[in-house]
Amino acid sequence: MAAPGKHVGHYIYKNGRFLLSNFEQFCFRRNFGWSVVVCQQNASTERESAEAIVIPKKKTWNKWAVLQALASTVNRDPTAPHYMFQDDPYLTPRTSAEFKLYSLSQESGRMAANHIVNKNPKFFQKDFAEPHIPCLMPETMELCIEEVSEAALLERIMLRKVKAAVDMYDQLLQAVSARSLYAGTTVSPDASNDLLDLICLYGDRDPVQDDKPEAEDVAQEVQEEGRRRKGRLRRASDLVRIVWRENNNAERIFNLLPERDTRAYSALIRGMVKYGAHVKAFNTYTDMLNNRLTADVHTFNALISAAPEVRERYTEKWDLIVDLLNQMNEQKVKPNLLTFNALLKALRRCGNLARAQSLHTLSEMKAMGIAPSLASFDHVLGIFYKAVSPSQGQTDILQEVMTEVAGRTFVAQDPDDVNFFSSAMRICLDTKDIEAAYKVHDLLSVGENWRMLGDSFQQSIYYGRMFNLLCMMEHIDVVLKWYKELIPSLYYPNPQGMRDLLQALDTDNRLDMIPQIWKDIRRMGHDNKSDLVDELLSLMARDKHSPEIQESFAVCALDVKSLYEQGQGARMALEWTATAMTNITSVLLAAQKKQQAWDMLKLFKTKNRVPSEELMEEFLASIKSSNDPQHAMELVQISASFCLPSTPKLAERVLQAFELSEEQKTILSELEVSTEVSE
Repeated sequence: MAAPGKHVGHYIYKNGRFLLSNFEQFCFRRNFGWSVVVCQQNASTERESAEAIVIPKKKTWNKWAVLQALASTVNRDPTAPHYMFQDDPYLTPRTSAEFKLYSLSQESGRMAANHIVNKNPKFFQKDFAEPHIPCLMPETMELCIEEVSEAALLERIMLRKVKAAVDMYDQLLQAVSARSLYAGTTVSPDASNDLLDLICLYGDRDPVQDDKPEAEDVAQEVQEEGRRRKGRLRRASDLVRIVWRENNNAERIFNLLPERDTRAYSALIRGMVKYGAHVKAFNTYTDMLNNRLTADVHTFNALISAAPEVRERYTEKWDLIVDLLNQMNEQKVKPNLLTFNALLKALRRCGNLARAQSLHTLSEMKAMGIAPSLASFDHVLGIFYKAVSPSQGQTDILQEVMTEVAGRTFVAQDPDDVNFFSSAMRICLDTKDIEAAYKVHDLLSVGENWRMLGDSFQQSIYYGRMFNLLCMMEHIDVVLKWYKELIPSLYYPNPQGMRDLLQALDTDNRLDMIPQIWKDIRRMGHDNKSDLVDELLSLMARDKHSPEIQESFAVCALDVKSLYEQGQGARMALEWTATAMTNITSVLLAAQKKQQAWDMLKLFKTKNRVPSEELMEEFLASIKSSNDPQHAMELVQISASFCLPSTPKLAERVLQAFELSEEQKTILSELEVSTEVSE
C-alpha cells in the first residue's frame, strides 16, 4: 500500500507545480491586458459615453432547419428523373405522358392509403414521425354529435359537409319555432356566418371527395348552364364549372338571418362572383349600401374582378372599376395586394387604355408600400404583350420587369403567381430575346422561386419554350449543354422539341450527333412519330459525309428500318412511305452497304411504293464503282417494272458503261422498246 501512495503523491506534486506555473503566467497576461484596456477606456470615455452595448437576441431555429441545411448541400442530378420516382426505378418516366401517368398513379395510391387510414383511424394511432407530420395521421371524418344542437352544426361545418350542415341548421330553426324540447335554442350569428361561408365557398354543394364521383345533379346543371350560355364557352374548364343556382341555400339562409352584417354580405357576394353570378353580386352590393353597411377589402376585390363581366365597352369597364376604388376610399377601406392584382387582371380586358393605367397602378402600389407579386408583373406583361408582334413598336417592358425582380425571392401570395414564368418565357420566345430568357431562368434559380413554376404541365410548357428558343438562337454547343442539363431531370421534350434540336444540329453542321439523338428519341418513346422520323432520315440522306459518319448513319437507318418491319404492338406503328424508304436506301448506299440497299429496293415492290429517279441514279453510280454488270441489268429491269420514264435513258447508260453480252444487250433493247411503247 505504501508504494502506490508514494506514486500518487509524486503525481499530485508534479502536476500541482505545473498548474501553479501556468496560473501565474495567466494572471500576468491578464493584468497586462487589463491595464492596457483601462488606459484605452480612460482615453475614450467621453467619445463612447453615448454608445450602448446591444446584446443580440437568441436565434430560434425551426424544426426543419437541419433538413433544410442538409438539402442545401445536395445539387440536382441532371441525369436522374424527378425525385418522386427514386423509390421505384422501374417506373422511371421517359416522356411527359408517362410522367403524368406515373405521378398520378402514385398520387392515386397515396389517396387510397389516406382513405383507408381515415376510414379506420383506430388502427393508425401510433405516431412514428419526428417532427410530427399531421397529414400522416388519420383525420376525423365521421360525425360524432347526432343531437340537434349548435355544436352538431359546428361539427358539420368543420368537416365541410355542406348538405348535412344545412339540414342541421333547418332542424335548429324548426326546433326553435315549434317550442319543442329544444325551446330557447338559437343559432348564434357566428355559427350562421360560418355556415354561410361554407355554402358560398363550395357553391351550395358538398366538396368532391377523393374516393367519390361527382354528383349527377352537378353535371346536369353544368349542361343546362352550357346550353343557356350557348357559344360563350371559351375554355375546357368551363364545361365542368359549377354555377350559381337561383334561390339556393346560400340566398335562403341569408334571407333568414335576423341581422345581416358585413360578413354575411361579403360571403354572399364573393360566392356569387366565384360561381359566375356577377350581375347578382353587384345587386347584392347595392342592397348592402342601402342598408348603410360598409364592405371589406375582400368584397371589393371580388367586385373589381367581376367588373369586366358586367360591362361591354372598355371605357365602361374602367369607369366601373374607378367607381369601386372611389367607394373604397370613401368607406376608408385600405387596399391590399390582391386588390391591385384584381385591378391589373381586370385591366387585361380593357383594351388600349390598360397600358397607361397599369403603370399608374404599379406606381400607386409603390406609394402605398405594397410590393408587387409575380402575379402583378404577369398581368402587366399580359397587358403590354397581348397579341402584339415585336414589329409594331412594342415597348421593352419585359426588360424593366426583369430589372425590377432580379435577385429577389418570392413566395406565393396570389393564385396567379404560378403564371409568371411561363408567360415571361412565352414573350421571350415571341420576341426572340435570348438574353431576357436567361434573366427569367436566373430568377427561377434564386432561392425557392422554382416553387412558383406551377404544376408539371406548366413546368413542361416553360422548359419547352425555353428549349425552343435555345435551339433557334444559340450555338449548338450551348444547346447541347442545356439539353444535358434539363433532360430528363426537369423536362421531357415532345416531338416538336426534338425536331427543333435536329434543326439546330443542321444549322450548325453537327449532323454527326444524329445517331446519339436517335437513341434519345427511342428512349423518350417518340420513335413512332412519322414526321420526326422522316425529318431525321432526310437529314442523314441529304449530304455526303466521312466514312465514319456514314457508317453510324447506316446503323441508325437500319434501326429505323427494324421499327417499320416489327410494328409496335399497342403503340401506333409506322407505315412505310416512299420518302422514308428512299432516304434509308440512300443512307445505306452512301455507307457502301449494297446488299441492304438492294433489299430495300426490292421492298419498294412489296410495299407498292415507287422509287425516285434520283435513287436509281445513285444505285447506278454505286454499281459503276464496283463494275458489276449483273446488278446493272437487274437495276434496269426493276426500273422497267416500275414503269419509270427514265428507264430508256438508264438502259442506254448501262450499255455505254458496262461490257455486256449479246444476250444482255438484247434484253436491254427489249426493255427500251417496251418502255417507249408503254409511254
